[in-house]
Amino acid sequence: MNFNAMERHGLVLLGCGRMGSALLAGWLVRGLSPEAVTVIEPDPSEWLQSQPVRLNADLPEAPAVVVLAVKPQMMAAALPQVARFGQADTLFLSIAAGTTMATLETALGADTAIVRAMPNTPAAVGRGISALVGNPRAGEGALRMAESLMAAVGDTLRLETEAEIDAVTGVSGSGPAYVFHMVEALAAAGEAEGLAPDVAMRLARATVSGAGHLLEHSPETAAQLRANVTSPGGTTAAGLVHLMDPETGLPPLMRRTVGASADRSRELAK
Repeated sequence: MNFNAMERHGLVLLGCGRMGSALLAGWLVRGLSPEAVTVIEPDPSEWLQSQPVRLNADLPEAPAVVVLAVKPQMMAAALPQVARFGQADTLFLSIAAGTTMATLETALGADTAIVRAMPNTPAAVGRGISALVGNPRAGEGALRMAESLMAAVGDTLRLETEAEIDAVTGVSGSGPAYVFHMVEALAAAGEAEGLAPDVAMRLARATVSGAGHLLEHSPETAAQLRANVTSPGGTTAAGLVHLMDPETGLPPLMRRTVGASADRSRELAK
């Protein structure tokens, strides 16, 4: 991972909650010098205080990157701390949901290189996925730098337009919560069939975790993997009759779920 520009000019991490901490841990593990990182966090965790980074210290004169990792509702108050780096050579990488590039450009200047990224919570274990999109000022070099930083917590992909961020939020940003709730529901269904709660939960967790691992490492599509488990007239087929019902099953439910999340993302951006 190429951190040369950040080593020379410094990196500022504005906000260091769960996602900011996951990113910082990933950068340090991959070789970014702690001395190159300045973290601004008014309520630092014990973990952050134990790291050899520059915590709540003076900012570098012209950092290569400012990573905006504050909560969206705190963005307006936080941006003035770094606004002087706008309209220069500093890249601003924002992982704040609902904060549009137009909002950032208003605060930082229209000639500021800005990349928005939407990561998700598996980033905490290095297994996240982040979708990125840049404004017109963010060229190929800026996008590659942003991808390099987000790759510290998982996979990355580029979007064509910022409008896609809302759909990404609905699918992968909020998606882990859907999967966790599916585990809860699967375990509850097992209990209803007579399993002890701890047995049902252990089975549900291992099933979803194992299926995800198989999906990641198999060259087959999700549809083919499903078909591989489904014998005609068998037990899985009997269950899928309900789960795949086009009117009452999982497909229409997921459309409503993702749609509601994406709609809320659009509302927050207004």
